[in-house]
Amino acid sequence: MSEDLKDTKTPARSLLGIASIVAVATLISKILGLLRQVAIAAAFGVSAAYDAYNYAYVIPGFLLVLLGGINGPFHSAIVSVLSKRKSEEAAPLVETIATLVGLALLAVSILLFIFAEPLLDLVAPGLGKTVEGLEIKSIAIQQFRIMAPMALLAGFIGIGFGTLNAANQFWLPSISPLFSSVTVLIGIGGLALVLGKQIIEPQYAVLGGMVLGYSTLAGAVLQWLVQIPAQWKAGMGGLRLRFNFAIPGVQEILKIMGPATFSSGMMQINVFTILFFASYIPQAASALGYASLLVQTPLGIVSNVILVPLFPLFSRLADPADWDQLKQRIRQGLVLTGITMLPLSALMIALAVPTVRVVYERFAFDREASQIVASMLVAYSIGMFVYLARDVLVRVFYALGDGDTPFRISIFNIFLNALLAYIFVNLFGAPGLVLATVGVNVTSMVMLLWALDRKLNGLPLWQWSIPILGLAGISSIAGLASWVTLWGCERLWGSEGLLNQLAQLILSGTCGMVIFAILVLQLRLPELEGAIAQVKQRLRRNRN
Repeated sequence: MSEDLKDTKTPARSLLGIASIVAVATLISKILGLLRQVAIAAAFGVSAAYDAYNYAYVIPGFLLVLLGGINGPFHSAIVSVLSKRKSEEAAPLVETIATLVGLALLAVSILLFIFAEPLLDLVAPGLGKTVEGLEIKSIAIQQFRIMAPMALLAGFIGIGFGTLNAANQFWLPSISPLFSSVTVLIGIGGLALVLGKQIIEPQYAVLGGMVLGYSTLAGAVLQWLVQIPAQWKAGMGGLRLRFNFAIPGVQEILKIMGPATFSSGMMQINVFTILFFASYIPQAASALGYASLLVQTPLGIVSNVILVPLFPLFSRLADPADWDQLKQRIRQGLVLTGITMLPLSALMIALAVPTVRVVYERFAFDREASQIVASMLVAYSIGMFVYLARDVLVRVFYALGDGDTPFRISIFNIFLNALLAYIFVNLFGAPGLVLATVGVNVTSMVMLLWALDRKLNGLPLWQWSIPILGLAGISSIAGLASWVTLWGCERLWGSEGLLNQLAQLILSGTCGMVIFAILVLQLRLPELEGAIAQVKQRLRRNRN
């Protein structure tokens, strides 16, 4: 982070220090998540068990990501309010919010269990139209009911994440998602030990579906349980029930949490829209799941590294007297997003096919599946920058205590997403569903910038756009260099064999990143130069 952006309101722990902790923890978590997906691909490919899981997971997973995710509305509301209050106020405030949220989400979990079938019909109306679809639907309903309690767990996890971050604890919230991956890996491993190579046989789809459902639920339970001792130790509350909703800060949290939940929920409804159309396209749901994880792995790491340390700082700069510094921090977030996301997008577009083949292509996952997933990966990669940039801007509104503006924009974008999905799926097939979401994120980012420009009495948008456009141009050059390198390697050594594919992927990716690094240094961006200076300073300090 740039040194000239430091101020007296910066936390004692440096932004670089927080970012480093979050980066390492999130990296470990994402690696386990990728291994989980590789195991699922090897065991189930694009078969009925995993297709069903993608539909069954939509609502429970939506709630887990929405309410329980880092940078989600519960996390954001808790951090925003607790960072401005005395430590002794934290425990009763957190316990009160947990009681209120727990009662509401317990009712939601019960309703999900009871109405699993009609909800699944709403999400995926195309299922059940064929014999294969009926099998997928039956498995999905069973999985849905198994995972219904995740609604309750999601609320507790999200509150715990926010509470621990407000207590200046970043390691546990960032690494705890790995428990979900570990339990799924254990479940698939146990199934493989029992069935051996027969695990990929269609007759075991129901059993495989149950294993996926129960192991996913077990992961959510562990995510919540590991938070409790850390919260107690930090003096941030525990499992005590509190019904005094007049405690100072409760209404403030709810004022942010309510609109933020609906706003984030509106964005997640776009996922429902995609799966609604995908239910009419064979294997589309599985391909979307595999491609999404390849994008979400780096995106999740970078998102946490940027948003987790910056969001509390946005909150501390919410006073109009501090808006000049706030604007500098917003630019910092956007430029860092461009430095990380734009080259990643270019490389993933250029290297989509070998990336999918190296990660997934084995056992039940064949060459045809690789081609399907690679086309989805290209579409997802196009929108990586706008996805994260939009999240940066949304967090600024939350820091300012304004959850209504992102909510209103999200409502508009639900209808836009449905329209674009209908148009693009007819033009581009299944990848058009992803391109529709990219279009929605572009629109969201533009609308948020326009609203923020009015709210903060003007933003230097043209000045901010110059480095972003420069980064986009350099990233395009890097992506082209990677593609040319890959093309040359395939002509010399062919494209078969895991080690050969891996070597070509590493060589091509390295070529692109080296070219990007050389060219981006010529831009002399203060955000990048400040980060490099802090890294050098830390290295010198460690040597001494």
